[in-house]
Amino acid sequence: MYFTRNVAMWKHFLKEYFIFTRKERTGIISIVFIIVFLMVISYAFPFFIKPKEYTHQQFESEIARLNIAANDSAKARNYSKSFDNKFYDHAAEDEKKYEPRKTEVFYFDPNTASPEDWKRLGVRDKTIATIHNYISKGGKFKSPSDITRIWGLSPSDQQRLVPYVSIKSRTREQVAPEKKEYPKASLSSYKRNEPIDINLADTSAYIGLPGIGSKLALRIVAFRDKLGGFYSVNQVGETYLLPDSTFQIIKPRLFLASTAVRQININLASVDEMKTHPYLRYTLANAIFQYRQQHGNFQTVADLKKIMLVTAEVYDKIAPYLSAQ
Repeated sequence: MYFTRNVAMWKHFLKEYFIFTRKERTGIISIVFIIVFLMVISYAFPFFIKPKEYTHQQFESEIARLNIAANDSAKARNYSKSFDNKFYDHAAEDEKKYEPRKTEVFYFDPNTASPEDWKRLGVRDKTIATIHNYISKGGKFKSPSDITRIWGLSPSDQQRLVPYVSIKSRTREQVAPEKKEYPKASLSSYKRNEPIDINLADTSAYIGLPGIGSKLALRIVAFRDKLGGFYSVNQVGETYLLPDSTFQIIKPRLFLASTAVRQININLASVDEMKTHPYLRYTLANAIFQYRQQHGNFQTVADLKKIMLVTAEVYDKIAPYLSAQ
């Protein structure tokens, strides 16, 4: 009787959990069908959608790009952020050293001019002290050209002031020949409507252009020296803080007699040598160096186009400054 009761209990248990209604059987079959379908479709997926194919060259280029980003991204960002500031800070130091505080000019006798007169002429205080120390010890300026030997007087100030030197202690006959050595026409010719060669002009020539002061003139010359020379008049417009409106005004008076510029050999130059160029910076210089290390020397400058960072626009801009020979 005990056995019979246990059997009845097990039958009830099995009936309760393993006997399904018609709706339940339909649901179970549907779920099983969906599971089987998903398993089959996962195996069939590659037959319907083919993965994108990459060439060996593309693979190597991508690896090189990732290596550059992984190893040098921090350094590149720091250099990129600081490069312009460092470059123009140096230019600002040069300006501070040589830039006269005023541009007022008048006829003066260097032997009798007061400190106030020298200040009005734009001469720095230290230079004024040097001049008066020289005079106090019995020194004399005998001709206008003597002021070019003043220690601390910049070349631009020398050119600007020499035509206005008038030494009263000498006779008019003695003074006149000295003035002929520095005719005012040659120094003021830049202020007429004569064009200037942007690769040969000095700061004095640029100052003669409308809207260009000593600071902008120094920036243009410093930018040209960093580049290694201009190959296009439009490059002058890239000068830091030069307004486009001012550039459009002076552009008709600019010309370029020769497009020869200083070039960097991309097969020999180091990253440090290349990164000093304003058009290369650290990121591009390092990419060129890494590609050269992996693939050997460049046959031509045009091989730079194989580097992912060198777009058509970038190539057209940097190519004149590079060589592979």
